[in-house]
Amino acid sequence: MAAEPSEPLSDSDLLARHVAGEPDAFGELVRRHRDRLWAVAIRTLGDREEAADAVQDALVSAFRAAHTFRGQSAVTTWLHRITVNACLDRVRKAATRRTAPVDDTERFEQLLEPHESAEAPAERQDLHRELLAALATLPAEQRAALVLVDMQGYPVAEAARILDVPTGTVKSRCARGRARLAPLLTHLRGEVAGADETATRNRTPRTSVPPPSGPRDSGTSDPAGVKGGGGRT
Repeated sequence: MAAEPSEPLSDSDLLARHVAGEPDAFGELVRRHRDRLWAVAIRTLGDREEAADAVQDALVSAFRAAHTFRGQSAVTTWLHRITVNACLDRVRKAATRRTAPVDDTERFEQLLEPHESAEAPAERQDLHRELLAALATLPAEQRAALVLVDMQGYPVAEAARILDVPTGTVKSRCARGRARLAPLLTHLRGEVAGADETATRNRTPRTSVPPPSGPRDSGTSDPAGVKGGGGRT
């Protein structure tokens, strides 16, 4: 009789096995979560190179600090917290090196994935760039909260656990961030409707839309393998 397929290990089991010395356990954790970690990093930092470095820094930190995990939150929350902190560290360091907000639209052009650039109308690409450029003007803490809640869709309570702050602080940061963005984005409302109408008019029927391919598996448990690969936003 064929053996029953075994259930996949939980994140906490994988982390425990990594701490115990199993060489491939951490690599499996990276494969499970790197896409969402990358999405948070790229939207918080607005620059692929910076985001890749932040995710790499975060995974190296998690790799080395795995023995300190006490199970007081989910492993994915713990990984996101380390990644957000790595992003905020880079935002703060960058702020000391410049005196003006980021306004280089070419940086935000890089955020459009190939499948999006090919299929989305030019109007939507322009809107995407404007939204990300406006987001980059926010203070780092407000930006991180809005990325998690409004762009990544995390519940406020989960975002609070990731950011390691009270839920009221997340709500306050989101409210202040939205208030600061409102005057920058009000003019886009009509353009969004127009872009949607254009997209509907120009859309050709298709039987299916394959999902964008994920990052290539490096085949190693080395967390540094994420650099340059990134993920999907």
